[in-house]
Amino acid sequence: MFRRSPTERGAAAVEFALILPVFVLLIVGMLEFARAYNAQISISNAAREGARVMAVHDDVALARASAIDAAVSLNPALAPGDVAISPASCAAAVDGTVEVSIDYDLPLMTGFFGITLPISGVGVMLCGG
Repeated sequence: MFRRSPTERGAAAVEFALILPVFVLLIVGMLEFARAYNAQISISNAAREGARVMAVHDDVALARASAIDAAVSLNPALAPGDVAISPASCAAAVDGTVEVSIDYDLPLMTGFFGITLPISGVGVMLCGG
């Protein structure tokens, strides 16, 4: 009833060879997206933590260190140059808020979609808590 003819030999192997690259690209794309999304969440949380520390303690070095410490899951880790704090003091804040912005270049695993992906996060807090 389900007898294959000799001309259909190897058809499954050819179909598999045609579908495999698309399937692998789909899986790799999902992994890259999940990793980038995780990094975006970490950077947003680190910026918010840096802004909170700056608003409460009014110390730029402490705020930068706390932002870097809040993003320990990033590889490579955040550098102090990736974290920008403005203004440098709550006394200099015109509208009473402090802003911490983080710009990070996430290295991608495969290189299929580029070498790095720029990710940024911003945290804003009212000075004085």
